[in-house]
Amino acid sequence: MDMRLSMKLSQRLIMTPMLQQAIKLLPMTRLELVSAIRQEMEENPFLEEQAPEEDTQEVEAQAEAEARGEAEDPQGFEEETTVTPQAEQTKKEEMDWDSYFQEEAYEGGTGEGFQEKPSLENTLRSGESLYDHLLWQLNVTVLDPKMNDIGQVIIADIDEDGYFKAPLEEVAEQAGANVEDVKKVLELVKGFDPTGVGAADMKESLLLQAQALEPDDPILREMIMGHLEDLSERNYARIAKSLGVDVERVMEVVEFIRCLDPAPGRTFSPENAHYVVPDLYLVKMDDDYQVLLNDDGVPRLKLNPYYRNILKGKEGVQDSTKEFVENKFRAAEWLIKSIEQRRQTMLKVGRSLVKFQRGFLDNGMSHLKPLVLKDVAEDIGMHESTISRVTRNKYIHTPQGIFELKFFFHSGVNSYLGNMVSSVRVKEMIRKVITEEDPKKPLTDDHIVKLLETQDVRIARRTVTKYRKELKVPPASKRKRIY
Repeated sequence: MDMRLSMKLSQRLIMTPMLQQAIKLLPMTRLELVSAIRQEMEENPFLEEQAPEEDTQEVEAQAEAEARGEAEDPQGFEEETTVTPQAEQTKKEEMDWDSYFQEEAYEGGTGEGFQEKPSLENTLRSGESLYDHLLWQLNVTVLDPKMNDIGQVIIADIDEDGYFKAPLEEVAEQAGANVEDVKKVLELVKGFDPTGVGAADMKESLLLQAQALEPDDPILREMIMGHLEDLSERNYARIAKSLGVDVERVMEVVEFIRCLDPAPGRTFSPENAHYVVPDLYLVKMDDDYQVLLNDDGVPRLKLNPYYRNILKGKEGVQDSTKEFVENKFRAAEWLIKSIEQRRQTMLKVGRSLVKFQRGFLDNGMSHLKPLVLKDVAEDIGMHESTISRVTRNKYIHTPQGIFELKFFFHSGVNSYLGNMVSSVRVKEMIRKVITEEDPKKPLTDDHIVKLLETQDVRIARRTVTKYRKELKVPPASKRKRIY
């Protein structure tokens, strides 16, 4: 055994900081990217937002004009001040903002009668919650402080569906009252708006709504109390025989029950609708699709020239300061390159999807082809994991609507004809067939298989059953409507 020095050449994958940052930015949505960029701009002095193109062109034109003026006046004579039409217009548009805000804040432009305007947060209106709606009714209905306290405890225990499932003993212990008083207040709460709130379950909630709308209909109450299971099974004949009425009467009550709300509290949900903002746009120009990236709101970054000059000047700069500036400079460069790499990758993926799914874009769901990540990865020369990150939580606007990028990636179904059929396409065909069926004679899975064969799609019955369950469509026995 001996010791000696040797050189070895090898290749290995190293996660550099730039690669880590690029991978981190890929799965981000547009709003997450904007938030990450804003945070980095606060921490890194090298980064600053680039001015709009018009302002940039104006600055460059002004710099060129100044350079030409210095070249034409080499002797250093004093230049004559010239006012351009743009400068005149800008000067006219200038305002005394201090006086403007004083006039807005004070009545009559004086210091008397000051009225402070509310902040923007206080001017925004939020939706009324179920708790606030019930509490308002309690305060105008129950004036007794003790009973009002019990009502507040009851309302606090009502869930978002409008049901009250807490034990009365716990409410009584929490409010410091007896169970009888809790029952009295609970009965009052059950009479509040929306009708059906405060019930223990769906059956009681439907019963409260039925009593408020049709108080003189005993058949309606009996069907809700004892025949909800038969209604779910569509055993209308059994219900008619049990109640001693004809089937037509049962169908009238069924149609009325369908108009009731099984979750009355949902109408006061304070949640606002979140609209999808697509990350990519497909615009058809002539006979080709152009892929456009949605950069609205995303800051365009550039390097601050002041700190770049500090980095160039080596004299008079401490080592610690120089090291800090160099690290921030590298981080800023990496971020700008990573953002641009993310943009180019998304555009490549969008163009590849157009290439594979051109039939869907032109003709709709019936022409959607099976596609996997590997196909797009091989088309644009990237790894499958990169494609997976890029398509995560991102949407694309197409002539057929707005879809998630993951929507285009799905497996295919082996048809008896030897070709691959998109699983999404088969589901859409099954849904369309069931929608157009006769409700008195619903199609079984075997019948659906035969109908699909007429459309050149031959699949097994178990595949139809599987997709029907994924579409949450009940079997033919549950869909049958005899009357």
